[in-house]
Amino acid sequence: MVRIKKYLAVFITIAAVFSLAACAGNKELSPGSEVSLGKTTFSFDKDTYNYALFPEYRIVPGDVLDVLFQIRTWVKKEEFRLAIDNEISVKFIHNSELNETQLVRPDGSITLPYLGEVKVIGKTVQELTKELKKSYSSILKNPELYVIVPEFRSAIKELKKDLHTAPRGLSRLVTVRPDGYVTFPMVGDIYVANRTVPEITKELNAKYKDILPDLHCDLFLERHAGSVIYVVGQVRKPGAYKIVKPISLAEAMSLAGSYLSSARLDSVIVVRKHEDKLVATRVDLKAALSMEEGSEFFYLKPDDIVYVPKTWISKAAEVARDISDIIFFRGWSLGFSWELHDAAPSSGY
Repeated sequence: MVRIKKYLAVFITIAAVFSLAACAGNKELSPGSEVSLGKTTFSFDKDTYNYALFPEYRIVPGDVLDVLFQIRTWVKKEEFRLAIDNEISVKFIHNSELNETQLVRPDGSITLPYLGEVKVIGKTVQELTKELKKSYSSILKNPELYVIVPEFRSAIKELKKDLHTAPRGLSRLVTVRPDGYVTFPMVGDIYVANRTVPEITKELNAKYKDILPDLHCDLFLERHAGSVIYVVGQVRKPGAYKIVKPISLAEAMSLAGSYLSSARLDSVIVVRKHEDKLVATRVDLKAALSMEEGSEFFYLKPDDIVYVPKTWISKAAEVARDISDIIFFRGWSLGFSWELHDAAPSSGY
């Protein structure tokens, strides 16, 4: 039934196209002939807009991210130096009762018999062994000892244990909260809203490098919730519609079940957020549907608001008033400055 309704909406829109074309008085479109129609969007986006793909996607609340972890222990290190979270064993050949196995504490030290606190972070195994032998030479008659590191990354061990409890292996699905934050394993909360996946991946790997140099992560967008447009006004089914690729204003009409007979198609308003402004433009959809020479199909971006009015709108204040409910719903403030301009010169209205 849903599919039938979708086909019906498309049929209504297509029928409207030919109805408008018949009334437009343009040059007849005979069978086999072709008419080229252009593509356009807001002036500040024209140079970067890809009409086949979305522009750079920015994360929004409700998105689900897949964090894939890699443990790069196979990468050869030029020189191994002790770090926080390493497990260190100090073994005494002739005094086994003094043997100790400890994790390097966050302050970079361990505690050994007779010596107390010993700073170990940043030292090689050879350097620490030499230092301990010297320190114990005044305490023990024959301080024969050696240092080993049985566990290089105990935190990685715990991370593996934690992640392997999930069916996805060494990965974790995380959801962007309404406040724009995500809680990542070991690093905690990071603000991700309105940022790109590569930006967050770069920050995450910098943080993981400080904690565990062998740990690397890749971030993927598992599910997105942000590719939505709003169609309101004189349409059959006003509301929010998810889109998976750039669509034209005419296609947006189809999603909304086509327009009502009271719609003023020559004065359709599209609102887009740009920097610190809400910019509104008037689009002559009637001309595009009539295939008038030089007409262009207007293309939308996620979060655009399409307002189909009953009457000609000439002032930005009228746009702000008529669609204020939608703007408040999305969290955009009417404190933004407004601009209203025509997408192309219009006359005779």
